[in-house]
Amino acid sequence: MEDTLFLMNSVWIMLGAILVIFMLGGFILLEAGSTRMKNAGHIAGKTIFTVGLASLVYWAVGYAFTFGGNGNFFVGLTDFFYSGAQAEGASYSTAVFFVFQCAFACISITIALGGFAERAKLSVYLVFTILFSALIYPVIAHWIWGGGWLAEHGKQDFAGSTVVHLTGAMAAFAATILLKPRIGKYNKDGSANNIQGHNQVFTALGVLILWVGWFGFNAGSTVAVDDGFFGFVALNTNLAAGAGAVAALLISWMVLGKSDVPTMLNGALAGLVAITASCAFVDTWAAVVIGFIAGILVFYSARFFEKRKIDDPIFALSVHGVAGVWGTLSTGFFATPELATVGKPGLFYGGGFDQLGVQFMGVAVSGIYAFVVSFVILAIAKKVMNGLRVTEEEEVMGLDMSEHGSYGYPELFASKDQNVGS
Repeated sequence: MEDTLFLMNSVWIMLGAILVIFMLGGFILLEAGSTRMKNAGHIAGKTIFTVGLASLVYWAVGYAFTFGGNGNFFVGLTDFFYSGAQAEGASYSTAVFFVFQCAFACISITIALGGFAERAKLSVYLVFTILFSALIYPVIAHWIWGGGWLAEHGKQDFAGSTVVHLTGAMAAFAATILLKPRIGKYNKDGSANNIQGHNQVFTALGVLILWVGWFGFNAGSTVAVDDGFFGFVALNTNLAAGAGAVAALLISWMVLGKSDVPTMLNGALAGLVAITASCAFVDTWAAVVIGFIAGILVFYSARFFEKRKIDDPIFALSVHGVAGVWGTLSTGFFATPELATVGKPGLFYGGGFDQLGVQFMGVAVSGIYAFVVSFVILAIAKKVMNGLRVTEEEEVMGLDMSEHGSYGYPELFASKDQNVGS
């Protein structure tokens, strides 16, 4: 029986890992569809490249820093260049668990790099991917998931609203500040122009792929099948996503007079991000409330950042940052006594402000750490690498051609070039 359970758990975690890795396809479509076609090939290619690089870094040091033994305040210190050796007493394959956790690290760096979109050098992606995957993500993951000091305080973050999403968003925030807005985003009077993405269908399909992949993200994080609890986690995940989509569409309709499709899509993602921390700790009605509030927050936060001249092409700060903060704090309100297997019940269930305080502390410390270290890394890179950003000519040309020498849409652009030359 134990052998059967070991096998079933391992297969379930592997399925979760595959779904999370498949989410990267969703991010490619989401980011490419939300930006201009002259950068589409670059966005798709750099995503695959940085995921491959992040996987190697995670194998070399990231997994050890997160889950290794003999740890200190910041990181673990064993299992460097992870061999795949089975951990004694584990109820699943440790090698499969590594693949699952590596996928999470790849998602976080992908979120972070969204803040670089349409204007950063490929070499900057390379350097930042290595350092983020070694020095930023594993540290926060160790604090919360690897038995670190926030785990000792009972920090609740079941599948990564803080660890994955807020961490990536704060790195993106540092990048947007140092890179400055894209050419043409803001007028001299400070008003913003809407630089529309080139393919709303790509964006919608990307969101759907992410929605499906999120069942691996959240439900897979149960790392067990014996009690069927993963089904409850999946239920909460789906409800929050639906509530986020509905709330975002309604609020955009009420405020703008038209139901804005990109806002609705971001609302679905915000609901998913928000429920990621709390999916195992709250009742179903609370999952709906959490997702609904996230959908409203993403609408107003996107407008807030734009007014402050923070150019965030894929809304990483709103979708992953603001929603990640709200989702993490939400367990401090809604965690039930029966489901709070980590930490304490929330404020609405007689737990007082204790858990809410822990959640706030975790958000603040993790967010500040991710932002400060990212900012320092990028500021140094800006000096050493003669800038983070491509030239104005290259940005206008598009990164497909300036960084790679080929078009993501060769038939369309090549025909235009031929017409110009004839």
